[in-house]
Amino acid sequence: MDWIGRLNTLKLTAIPVTIGWILIATATNYPMILVGRILTGVAGAFGTSPAIVYLTEIARADMRGSLISCAPAYASLGMVLAYLKGWFMDWRTIAWVCNIYTVVPCVLMFFIPESPAWYISKGKIDQARKSLEWIHKYQPQPANKTQTMAELHLGVLIRDHEKKQEELRNSKYTGLTMKLKEFTKPTAIKPLIMLFLLFFIQQFSGIYITLFYAIDFFKQMGNNMNPYLASIFLGTVRFCMSMVNTYLLKRFKRRPLVMCSCVGMAICMLVSGLFTKWTIEGTTSFTWVPVVCLIFYVITSMIGLLPIPWTMTAELFPLEIRGVAQSISYAIANILMFLAVQSYPSLANLLGGVVHAQWFFAVICLIGLVYVFVSMPETHGMKLNVIVEYFVHNTFYITRRKTDKQKEPVKSPDRKPIVKNSRVTKDDVDKSSNGQNKNLIENV
Repeated sequence: MDWIGRLNTLKLTAIPVTIGWILIATATNYPMILVGRILTGVAGAFGTSPAIVYLTEIARADMRGSLISCAPAYASLGMVLAYLKGWFMDWRTIAWVCNIYTVVPCVLMFFIPESPAWYISKGKIDQARKSLEWIHKYQPQPANKTQTMAELHLGVLIRDHEKKQEELRNSKYTGLTMKLKEFTKPTAIKPLIMLFLLFFIQQFSGIYITLFYAIDFFKQMGNNMNPYLASIFLGTVRFCMSMVNTYLLKRFKRRPLVMCSCVGMAICMLVSGLFTKWTIEGTTSFTWVPVVCLIFYVITSMIGLLPIPWTMTAELFPLEIRGVAQSISYAIANILMFLAVQSYPSLANLLGGVVHAQWFFAVICLIGLVYVFVSMPETHGMKLNVIVEYFVHNTFYITRRKTDKQKEPVKSPDRKPIVKNSRVTKDDVDKSSNGQNKNLIENV
Protein backbone atom coordinates (compact mmCIF):
# COMPACT_ATOMS: atom_id res chain seq x y z
CA MET A 1 0.00 0.00 0.00
CA ASP A 2 2.99 2.33 0.47
CA TRP A 3 3.97 1.68 -3.16
CA ILE A 4 0.72 1.98 -5.14
CA GLY A 5 -1.53 3.72 -2.61
CA ARG A 6 -4.19 2.78 -0.08
CA LEU A 7 -7.20 2.75 -2.43
CA ASN A 8 -5.40 0.99 -5.29
CA THR A 9 -4.42 -1.78 -2.89
CA LEU A 10 -8.06 -2.10 -1.85
CA LYS A 11 -9.18 -2.29 -5.47
CA LEU A 12 -6.65 -5.04 -6.21
CA THR A 13 -7.96 -7.16 -3.33
CA ALA A 14 -11.35 -7.26 -5.06
CA ILE A 15 -9.87 -9.53 -7.76
CA PRO A 16 -9.00 -12.56 -5.56
CA VAL A 17 -12.18 -12.06 -3.51
CA THR A 18 -14.35 -12.19 -6.63
CA ILE A 19 -12.50 -15.21 -8.01
CA GLY A 20 -12.74 -16.95 -4.64
CA TRP A 21 -16.52 -16.54 -4.30
CA ILE A 22 -17.03 -17.65 -7.92
CA LEU A 23 -15.00 -20.79 -7.23
CA ILE A 24 -17.10 -21.52 -4.14
CA ALA A 25 -20.39 -20.85 -5.95
CA THR A 26 -19.49 -23.09 -8.90
CA ALA A 27 -17.54 -25.72 -6.96
CA THR A 28 -17.84 -29.31 -8.13
CA ASN A 29 -15.35 -30.70 -5.63
CA TYR A 30 -13.78 -29.97 -2.26
CA PRO A 31 -10.46 -28.52 -3.57
CA MET A 32 -12.39 -25.77 -5.42
CA ILE A 33 -14.12 -24.76 -2.18
CA LEU A 34 -10.81 -24.84 -0.32
CA VAL A 35 -9.01 -22.67 -2.90
CA GLY A 36 -11.93 -20.25 -3.00
CA ARG A 37 -11.94 -19.95 0.77
CA ILE A 38 -8.19 -19.35 0.85
CA LEU A 39 -8.49 -16.60 -1.77
CA THR A 40 -11.31 -14.81 0.06
CA GLY A 41 -9.53 -15.13 3.41
CA VAL A 42 -6.18 -13.85 2.15
CA ALA A 43 -7.81 -10.98 0.24
CA GLY A 44 -9.86 -10.04 3.29
CA ALA A 45 -6.69 -9.82 5.38
CA PHE A 46 -4.90 -7.75 2.72
CA GLY A 47 -7.89 -5.43 2.29
CA THR A 48 -8.39 -4.54 5.94
CA SER A 49 -4.98 -2.93 6.46
CA PRO A 50 -5.17 -0.30 3.67
CA ALA A 51 -8.76 0.51 4.64
CA ILE A 52 -7.79 1.26 8.24
CA VAL A 53 -4.72 3.26 7.19
CA TYR A 54 -6.81 5.27 4.70
CA LEU A 55 -9.42 6.15 7.33
CA THR A 56 -6.69 7.06 9.82
CA GLU A 57 -5.08 9.49 7.38
CA ILE A 58 -8.21 11.29 6.16
CA ALA A 59 -10.20 11.49 9.42
CA ARG A 60 -10.23 14.39 11.86
CA ALA A 61 -8.67 13.56 15.22
CA ASP A 62 -12.06 13.63 16.99
CA MET A 63 -13.68 11.38 14.37
CA ARG A 64 -10.83 8.93 13.76
CA GLY A 65 -11.78 6.33 16.36
CA SER A 66 -15.46 6.30 15.40
CA LEU A 67 -14.71 5.85 11.70
CA ILE A 68 -12.16 3.09 12.22
CA SER A 69 -14.52 1.29 14.60
CA CYS A 70 -16.90 0.89 11.67
CA ALA A 71 -14.64 -1.98 10.54
CA PRO A 72 -15.54 -4.33 13.43
CA ALA A 73 -19.12 -3.02 13.22
CA TYR A 74 -19.45 -4.21 9.63
CA ALA A 75 -17.66 -7.44 10.51
CA SER A 76 -20.32 -8.00 13.17
CA LEU A 77 -23.04 -7.23 10.63
CA GLY A 78 -21.47 -9.74 8.25
CA MET A 79 -21.58 -12.44 10.92
CA VAL A 80 -25.27 -11.78 11.61
CA LEU A 81 -26.11 -11.82 7.89
CA ALA A 82 -24.16 -15.06 7.47
CA TYR A 83 -26.13 -16.67 10.32
CA LEU A 84 -29.45 -15.50 8.86
CA LYS A 85 -28.66 -16.45 5.26
CA GLY A 86 -27.59 -19.88 6.41
CA TRP A 87 -31.13 -20.45 7.67
CA PHE A 88 -33.00 -20.03 4.40
CA MET A 89 -30.49 -19.83 1.51
CA ASP A 90 -28.45 -22.44 -0.33
CA TRP A 91 -24.69 -22.08 0.21
CA ARG A 92 -24.07 -21.52 -3.50
CA THR A 93 -26.57 -18.66 -3.53
CA ILE A 94 -24.87 -17.19 -0.48
CA ALA A 95 -21.54 -17.24 -2.35
CA TRP A 96 -23.05 -15.31 -5.29
CA VAL A 97 -24.59 -12.77 -2.91
CA CYS A 98 -21.22 -12.28 -1.20
CA ASN A 99 -19.76 -11.22 -4.54
CA ILE A 100 -22.13 -8.23 -4.52
CA TYR A 101 -20.58 -7.14 -1.21
CA THR A 102 -17.24 -6.97 -3.05
CA VAL A 103 -18.17 -5.44 -6.39
CA VAL A 104 -20.33 -2.53 -5.15
CA PRO A 105 -17.74 -0.99 -2.77
CA CYS A 106 -15.02 -1.49 -5.39
CA VAL A 107 -17.02 0.54 -7.92
CA LEU A 108 -17.72 3.28 -5.36
CA MET A 109 -13.99 3.60 -4.59
CA PHE A 110 -13.43 5.05 -8.06
CA PHE A 111 -15.35 8.15 -6.92
CA ILE A 112 -13.25 8.99 -3.84
CA PRO A 113 -9.69 10.39 -3.78
CA GLU A 114 -6.51 8.73 -2.57
CA SER A 115 -5.06 9.59 0.85
CA PRO A 116 -3.48 13.09 0.78
CA ALA A 117 -0.74 11.90 3.13
CA TRP A 118 0.25 9.23 0.60
CA TYR A 119 0.23 11.77 -2.23
CA ILE A 120 2.54 14.03 -0.23
CA SER A 121 4.91 11.14 0.51
CA LYS A 122 5.22 10.63 -3.26
CA GLY A 123 5.69 14.34 -3.98
CA LYS A 124 2.30 14.70 -5.71
CA ILE A 125 1.33 18.06 -4.23
CA ASP A 126 -1.43 18.96 -6.71
CA GLN A 127 -3.20 15.61 -6.25
CA ALA A 128 -2.89 16.01 -2.47
CA ARG A 129 -4.48 19.47 -2.68
CA LYS A 130 -7.41 18.12 -4.73
CA SER A 131 -7.86 15.23 -2.30
CA LEU A 132 -7.92 17.59 0.69
CA GLU A 133 -10.38 19.92 -1.05
CA TRP A 134 -12.71 16.94 -1.54
CA ILE A 135 -12.29 15.79 2.09
CA HIS A 136 -12.79 19.27 3.60
CA LYS A 137 -15.52 20.34 1.17
CA TYR A 138 -18.26 20.28 3.82
CA GLN A 139 -16.06 21.02 6.86
CA PRO A 140 -16.28 24.32 8.81
CA GLN A 141 -13.91 26.90 7.29
CA PRO A 142 -11.95 29.65 9.11
CA ALA A 143 -13.78 32.85 8.13
CA ASN A 144 -10.92 35.23 8.95
CA LYS A 145 -8.18 33.29 7.19
CA THR A 146 -6.95 33.71 3.65
CA GLN A 147 -6.41 29.94 3.48
CA THR A 148 -9.04 27.21 3.48
CA MET A 149 -8.96 24.20 5.79
CA ALA A 150 -7.64 22.14 2.88
CA GLU A 151 -4.75 24.56 2.37
CA LEU A 152 -3.97 24.64 6.10
CA HIS A 153 -3.97 20.85 6.23
CA LEU A 154 -1.81 20.69 3.11
CA GLY A 155 0.71 23.04 4.71
CA VAL A 156 0.97 20.81 7.78
CA LEU A 157 1.51 17.69 5.66
CA ILE A 158 4.13 19.41 3.50
CA ARG A 159 6.05 20.68 6.54
CA ASP A 160 6.10 17.23 8.12
CA HIS A 161 7.19 15.69 4.81
CA GLU A 162 9.96 18.26 4.25
CA LYS A 163 11.22 17.71 7.78
CA LYS A 164 11.44 13.98 7.11
CA GLN A 165 13.11 14.54 3.74
CA GLU A 166 15.74 16.69 5.46
CA GLU A 167 16.43 13.83 7.83
CA LEU A 168 16.78 11.48 4.86
CA ARG A 169 19.24 13.81 3.12
CA ASN A 170 21.37 13.98 6.25
CA SER A 171 21.27 10.22 6.73
CA LYS A 172 23.76 7.74 5.33
CA TYR A 173 20.88 5.30 4.71
CA THR A 174 18.66 5.37 1.61
CA GLY A 175 15.65 3.56 0.14
CA LEU A 176 14.82 0.19 1.66
CA THR A 177 17.69 0.45 4.12
CA MET A 178 16.24 3.68 5.47
CA LYS A 179 12.78 2.12 5.86
CA LEU A 180 14.29 -0.84 7.70
CA LYS A 181 16.18 1.62 9.88
CA GLU A 182 12.85 3.21 10.82
CA PHE A 183 11.78 -0.12 12.35
CA THR A 184 14.72 0.02 14.77
CA LYS A 185 13.54 3.33 16.24
CA PRO A 186 11.38 3.63 19.38
CA THR A 187 8.53 5.01 17.23
CA ALA A 188 8.23 1.55 15.62
CA ILE A 189 9.47 -0.91 18.24
CA LYS A 190 7.41 0.40 21.17
CA PRO A 191 4.05 0.47 19.32
CA LEU A 192 4.66 -3.00 17.86
CA ILE A 193 5.41 -4.50 21.27
CA MET A 194 2.47 -2.70 22.85
CA LEU A 195 0.06 -3.88 20.13
CA PHE A 196 1.38 -7.45 20.37
CA LEU A 197 0.62 -7.53 24.10
CA LEU A 198 -2.77 -5.86 23.62
CA PHE A 199 -3.78 -8.36 20.95
CA PHE A 200 -2.48 -11.27 23.04
CA ILE A 201 -4.70 -10.14 25.92
CA GLN A 202 -7.59 -9.55 23.52
CA GLN A 203 -7.39 -13.01 21.94
CA PHE A 204 -6.74 -15.06 25.07
CA SER A 205 -9.41 -13.24 27.06
CA GLY A 206 -11.81 -15.33 24.99
CA ILE A 207 -13.44 -12.64 22.84
CA TYR A 208 -13.16 -14.43 19.52
CA ILE A 209 -13.14 -17.90 21.07
CA THR A 210 -16.65 -17.37 22.44
CA LEU A 211 -17.82 -16.14 19.03
CA PHE A 212 -16.27 -18.99 17.03
CA TYR A 213 -17.34 -21.64 19.56
CA ALA A 214 -20.65 -20.01 20.51
CA ILE A 215 -22.75 -23.11 19.78
CA ASP A 216 -20.36 -25.41 21.69
CA PHE A 217 -20.27 -22.94 24.59
CA PHE A 218 -24.04 -22.90 24.97
CA LYS A 219 -24.21 -26.70 24.77
CA GLN A 220 -21.49 -27.18 27.41
CA MET A 221 -23.12 -24.68 29.76
CA GLY A 222 -25.96 -27.15 30.26
CA ASN A 223 -28.89 -24.79 29.63
CA ASN A 224 -31.96 -25.65 27.58
CA MET A 225 -31.75 -22.73 25.15
CA ASN A 226 -31.45 -23.50 21.43
CA PRO A 227 -27.68 -23.05 20.86
CA TYR A 228 -28.13 -22.00 17.20
CA LEU A 229 -30.69 -19.35 18.10
CA ALA A 230 -28.46 -18.19 20.95
CA SER A 231 -25.45 -17.82 18.62
CA ILE A 232 -27.50 -15.66 16.23
CA PHE A 233 -28.64 -13.54 19.15
CA LEU A 234 -25.03 -13.22 20.32
CA GLY A 235 -23.96 -12.01 16.87
CA THR A 236 -26.83 -9.51 16.82
CA VAL A 237 -25.83 -8.15 20.23
CA ARG A 238 -22.26 -7.76 19.03
CA PHE A 239 -23.40 -5.82 15.96
CA CYS A 240 -25.66 -3.51 17.99
CA MET A 241 -22.88 -2.80 20.47
CA SER A 242 -20.40 -2.14 17.68
CA MET A 243 -22.71 0.62 16.45
CA VAL A 244 -22.92 2.04 19.98
CA ASN A 245 -19.13 1.87 20.14
CA THR A 246 -18.79 4.30 17.22
CA TYR A 247 -20.35 6.91 19.53
CA LEU A 248 -18.33 5.87 22.58
CA LEU A 249 -15.03 6.20 20.72
CA LYS A 250 -15.96 9.71 19.64
CA ARG A 251 -17.12 10.80 23.08
CA PHE A 252 -14.81 9.07 25.57
CA LYS A 253 -11.09 8.43 25.97
CA ARG A 254 -9.57 5.10 24.98
CA ARG A 255 -7.93 4.08 28.26
CA PRO A 256 -11.06 4.28 30.48
CA LEU A 257 -13.06 2.39 27.84
CA VAL A 258 -10.57 -0.49 27.67
CA MET A 259 -10.19 -0.67 31.45
CA CYS A 260 -13.97 -0.70 31.99
CA SER A 261 -14.20 -3.37 29.31
CA CYS A 262 -11.61 -5.56 31.08
CA VAL A 263 -13.38 -5.24 34.43
CA GLY A 264 -16.80 -6.04 32.96
CA MET A 265 -15.52 -9.04 31.01
CA ALA A 266 -13.71 -10.43 34.06
CA ILE A 267 -16.85 -10.18 36.22
CA CYS A 268 -19.01 -11.82 33.54
CA MET A 269 -16.61 -14.74 33.08
CA LEU A 270 -16.18 -15.28 36.83
CA VAL A 271 -19.96 -15.37 37.43
CA SER A 272 -20.63 -17.42 34.30
CA GLY A 273 -18.00 -19.99 35.29
CA LEU A 274 -19.47 -20.28 38.77
CA PHE A 275 -23.06 -20.81 37.58
CA THR A 276 -21.92 -23.16 34.80
CA LYS A 277 -20.24 -25.28 37.49
CA TRP A 278 -23.42 -25.35 39.58
CA THR A 279 -25.55 -26.11 36.49
CA ILE A 280 -23.37 -29.08 35.54
CA GLU A 281 -23.49 -30.32 39.15
CA GLY A 282 -27.28 -29.87 39.18
CA THR A 283 -27.22 -27.66 42.28
CA THR A 284 -28.95 -24.62 40.76
CA SER A 285 -32.08 -23.92 38.76
CA PHE A 286 -30.69 -20.64 37.40
CA THR A 287 -29.37 -22.23 34.22
CA TRP A 288 -30.03 -19.03 32.30
CA VAL A 289 -27.39 -17.05 34.21
CA PRO A 290 -24.38 -18.24 32.11
CA VAL A 291 -26.21 -17.23 28.92
CA VAL A 292 -26.94 -13.77 30.30
CA CYS A 293 -23.34 -13.46 31.49
CA LEU A 294 -22.04 -14.41 28.06
CA ILE A 295 -24.27 -11.78 26.44
CA PHE A 296 -23.01 -9.10 28.85
CA TYR A 297 -19.48 -10.38 28.26
CA VAL A 298 -19.90 -9.62 24.54
CA ILE A 299 -21.43 -6.22 25.36
CA THR A 300 -18.54 -5.21 27.64
CA SER A 301 -15.95 -6.52 25.18
CA MET A 302 -17.39 -4.23 22.50
CA ILE A 303 -16.94 -1.22 24.78
CA GLY A 304 -13.17 -1.31 24.47
CA LEU A 305 -11.02 -4.43 24.40
CA LEU A 306 -12.32 -5.75 21.09
CA PRO A 307 -12.42 -2.64 18.86
CA ILE A 308 -9.78 -0.29 20.28
CA PRO A 309 -6.63 -2.36 19.59
CA TRP A 310 -7.74 -2.59 15.95
CA THR A 311 -8.27 1.18 15.75
CA MET A 312 -4.80 1.81 17.16
CA THR A 313 -2.92 -0.25 14.56
CA ALA A 314 -2.63 2.71 12.18
CA GLU A 315 -2.68 5.53 14.73
CA LEU A 316 0.60 4.74 16.43
CA PHE A 317 3.14 4.63 13.58
CA PRO A 318 4.91 7.40 11.61
CA LEU A 319 3.82 8.00 8.02
CA GLU A 320 7.03 6.57 6.52
CA ILE A 321 6.26 3.05 7.76
CA ARG A 322 2.56 3.33 8.56
CA GLY A 323 1.39 1.02 5.78
CA VAL A 324 3.95 -1.72 6.44
CA ALA A 325 3.75 -1.42 10.24
CA GLN A 326 -0.04 -1.55 10.24
CA SER A 327 0.07 -4.66 8.04
CA ILE A 328 2.55 -6.30 10.42
CA SER A 329 0.34 -5.44 13.40
CA TYR A 330 -2.72 -6.80 11.62
CA ALA A 331 -0.84 -10.00 10.71
CA ILE A 332 0.27 -10.45 14.33
CA ALA A 333 -3.33 -9.99 15.50
CA ASN A 334 -4.65 -12.59 13.07
CA ILE A 335 -1.90 -15.07 13.94
CA LEU A 336 -2.76 -14.69 17.62
CA MET A 337 -6.45 -15.09 16.77
CA PHE A 338 -5.68 -18.30 14.87
CA LEU A 339 -3.60 -19.66 17.76
CA ALA A 340 -6.24 -18.76 20.35
CA VAL A 341 -9.16 -20.23 18.41
CA GLN A 342 -7.34 -23.39 17.32
CA SER A 343 -5.85 -24.04 20.76
CA TYR A 344 -9.10 -23.59 22.68
CA PRO A 345 -10.23 -27.27 22.66
CA SER A 346 -6.82 -28.37 23.95
CA LEU A 347 -6.72 -25.47 26.42
CA ALA A 348 -10.17 -26.33 27.78
CA ASN A 349 -9.17 -29.98 28.22
CA LEU A 350 -5.92 -28.95 29.90
CA LEU A 351 -7.72 -26.63 32.31
CA GLY A 352 -10.44 -29.17 33.09
CA GLY A 353 -13.42 -28.05 31.03
CA VAL A 354 -15.46 -25.00 30.12
CA VAL A 355 -15.76 -23.82 33.73
CA HIS A 356 -12.04 -23.37 34.29
CA ALA A 357 -11.66 -21.99 30.76
CA GLN A 358 -14.04 -19.16 31.68
CA TRP A 359 -12.08 -18.44 34.84
CA PHE A 360 -8.88 -18.44 32.78
CA PHE A 361 -10.43 -15.79 30.50
CA ALA A 362 -11.34 -13.75 33.59
CA VAL A 363 -7.74 -13.84 34.84
CA ILE A 364 -6.44 -12.68 31.44
CA CYS A 365 -8.93 -9.79 31.53
CA LEU A 366 -7.61 -8.69 34.92
CA ILE A 367 -4.04 -8.90 33.63
CA GLY A 368 -5.19 -6.75 30.71
CA LEU A 369 -6.62 -4.19 33.14
CA VAL A 370 -3.22 -3.82 34.84
CA TYR A 371 -1.32 -3.66 31.55
CA VAL A 372 -3.59 -1.00 30.05
CA PHE A 373 -3.34 1.11 33.21
CA VAL A 374 0.46 0.92 33.18
CA SER A 375 1.36 1.05 29.49
CA MET A 376 -1.36 1.95 26.99
CA PRO A 377 -1.17 5.60 25.82
CA GLU A 378 -4.20 7.82 25.37
CA THR A 379 -4.78 8.61 21.67
CA HIS A 380 -8.29 10.04 21.77
CA GLY A 381 -8.42 13.40 19.97
CA MET A 382 -4.64 13.48 19.45
CA LYS A 383 -3.06 14.37 16.14
CA LEU A 384 -1.01 11.58 14.56
CA ASN A 385 2.32 13.42 14.83
CA VAL A 386 1.74 13.96 18.57
CA ILE A 387 1.03 10.25 19.05
CA VAL A 388 4.26 9.35 17.24
CA GLU A 389 6.20 11.85 19.37
CA TYR A 390 4.87 10.20 22.54
CA PHE A 391 6.83 7.02 21.79
CA VAL A 392 10.05 8.99 21.34
CA HIS A 393 9.97 10.05 24.99
CA ASN A 394 7.87 7.39 26.77
CA THR A 395 7.49 3.66 27.30
CA PHE A 396 5.01 3.43 30.19
CA TYR A 397 2.00 5.71 30.40
CA ILE A 398 2.12 6.09 34.18
CA THR A 399 5.71 7.41 34.00
CA ARG A 400 5.21 9.52 30.89
CA ARG A 401 6.71 12.97 30.55
CA LYS A 402 4.80 15.60 28.64
CA THR A 403 6.30 17.42 25.68
CA ASP A 404 5.30 20.93 24.69
CA LYS A 405 2.45 19.54 22.60
CA GLN A 406 1.13 17.47 25.50
CA LYS A 407 1.07 20.07 28.29
CA GLU A 408 -1.90 20.43 30.62
CA PRO A 409 -4.42 23.15 29.68
CA VAL A 410 -3.12 26.61 30.57
CA LYS A 411 -5.10 29.19 32.51
CA SER A 412 -6.56 32.29 30.99
CA PRO A 413 -6.04 35.75 32.55
CA ASP A 414 -9.29 35.38 34.50
CA ARG A 415 -7.82 32.23 36.14
CA LYS A 416 -10.27 29.90 34.41
CA PRO A 417 -8.70 26.87 32.72
CA ILE A 418 -8.82 26.78 28.96
CA VAL A 419 -10.05 23.34 28.03
CA LYS A 420 -8.82 22.18 24.65
CA ASN A 421 -11.35 20.15 22.78
CA SER A 422 -10.58 18.47 19.48
CA ARG A 423 -14.19 18.61 18.37
CA VAL A 424 -15.07 21.30 15.85
CA THR A 425 -18.48 22.82 16.56
CA LYS A 426 -20.69 25.59 15.24
CA ASP A 427 -19.30 27.88 17.96
CA ASP A 428 -15.85 27.48 16.45
CA VAL A 429 -17.14 28.71 13.11
CA ASP A 430 -18.79 31.70 14.80
CA LYS A 431 -15.64 32.52 16.75
CA SER A 432 -13.50 32.33 13.64
CA SER A 433 -14.83 35.70 12.51
CA ASN A 434 -13.31 37.23 15.66
CA GLY A 435 -9.92 35.61 15.21
CA GLN A 436 -10.57 32.86 17.78
CA ASN A 437 -10.48 29.90 15.44
CA LYS A 438 -7.62 27.94 17.01
CA ASN A 439 -9.94 25.07 17.84
CA LEU A 440 -11.15 25.03 14.24
CA ILE A 441 -7.70 24.27 12.87
CA GLU A 442 -6.63 22.09 15.81
CA ASN A 443 -7.16 18.91 13.80
CA VAL A 444 -5.10 19.80 10.74
